[in-house]
Amino acid sequence: MIVLSGTIGAGKTSLTGVLAKHFGTEAFYESVDDNPILPLFYENPQKYAFLLQNYFLNKRLDNIKDAQGSALNVIDRSIYEDLLLFQLNADLQRATQTEVQIYGDLLHNMMEQIDFTDEAIVKTPDLLLYIHVSFDTMLARIQARGRDYEQVETDPSLYNYYQELNKRYTAWFEQYSASPKLAIDGDKYDFVNNPADLKAVIAQIDAKVSELGLK
Repeated sequence: MIVLSGTIGAGKTSLTGVLAKHFGTEAFYESVDDNPILPLFYENPQKYAFLLQNYFLNKRLDNIKDAQGSALNVIDRSIYEDLLLFQLNADLQRATQTEVQIYGDLLHNMMEQIDFTDEAIVKTPDLLLYIHVSFDTMLARIQARGRDYEQVETDPSLYNYYQELNKRYTAWFEQYSASPKLAIDGDKYDFVNNPADLKAVIAQIDAKVSELGLK
C-alpha cells in the first residue's frame, strides 16, 4: 500500500484520488463527511475524543484490510499518526493520559502482524507519503474547504490546536521508520490547483516507487 500522512488540509484526499487513477489502483478514504462522531467531538472534545479515536482506529483497519493485494493501492491517512493526534488531545486537556495509554496499547496490539483466516494482513505500508505544509497554508486550506466545525472563526481555541498539530507532525515524520517514506512540499507544490505542480509531485512519487521496485 501507499499511505498518505499530513495535517488537516494538507491535500491527502485529493492526492489519494489522483494517485489511484495514475496507477490504475484503488483509493481508500478516511471517514470524515460520513463520520457521526466528528461533529460531536468538535462540540465537546473532552467527552468524545476517546470514542472518536477508536472509531478512526476501526475504520483505518478496515481500509488496511480492504487495500491488500496491491502495493499501489492508496490510503489517504496513515494509522501511524493516530497516537500523535490523540496525545495532542490529551496534552490540551481534551482527553486523559489514561485514555492515551489504553488507546496506545490497543493500537500496538492491533498493529502486530496477525494472521486473519488463511492469509496475513500486512499493515506496514510499502511507502508512506508525507505532505508537509506550513501553518499558514494549513489554515488557508481549512478555511477554503469550509467545514464549519473546523473553522477558527467558529472556535478560536482551534488556532492553538492546529499550530501545535503542525509542529508535531514535522517531528513525527522525522522519527517515522516503519516503512520507506517520502516528503512532499505542500507549500512549494499546489498540486490541488496547479496541473504543473501536480505533474512534478507525481514525478517524485513515480521515481520513489520505481526505486522501491513497487511497479
